[in-house]
Amino acid sequence: MPWDLKSYLLAIIPIFVAMDAIGILPIFISLTNGMGKFERTKVVRASILTGFLVSLGFLALGKFIFAVIGVTISDFKVAGGTILLVIAIHDLLFPERKRREPGDNVGIVPLGMPLIVGPAVLTTTVIAVDTYGYLPTIVSLTLNLSFAWFVFSRANMLVRLLGEGGSKGVAKVASLLLAAIAVMMIRRGISDILQGGI
Repeated sequence: MPWDLKSYLLAIIPIFVAMDAIGILPIFISLTNGMGKFERTKVVRASILTGFLVSLGFLALGKFIFAVIGVTISDFKVAGGTILLVIAIHDLLFPERKRREPGDNVGIVPLGMPLIVGPAVLTTTVIAVDTYGYLPTIVSLTLNLSFAWFVFSRANMLVRLLGEGGSKGVAKVASLLLAAIAVMMIRRGISDILQGGI
């Protein structure tokens, strides 16, 4: 595909909106609450790498795999929403309980998938590929993930500004927000299934 700046810009915008790195930041702070700087940095790296690999894998094989096993984007929404809801309920009911493996696993699930790269981003990338081509879509994914990395990397500064009490308050609100996002994903997935959509 020839170089077309407009296609690249148009591919960036919908993925930026679907990814919503700034909106995920409070949830990132909640999930990494109590971690040190080094541990939080590992989570950031794991989440961005996971998001990138899942995106590329989905672009390459997603449609084929889903068609073979009979899974739709709607099913994906329900599954992702269920995972987020379980995590949110756990954080609300057991806020002081330490995770057994608080490092890279949190970066992989739920941050990398399905928060940073979830059903909305995956669906948007499929549409972007059909509309603008593979190269603009991959470039826009890379730029948006780089922006997410920048935002999450600055979370340490925000945590210092908020202090321990402020961080716990944000974490509690973020857990409620996460639960609401999860319910929304499940609701939209079920609605799409009932309407016969993907």
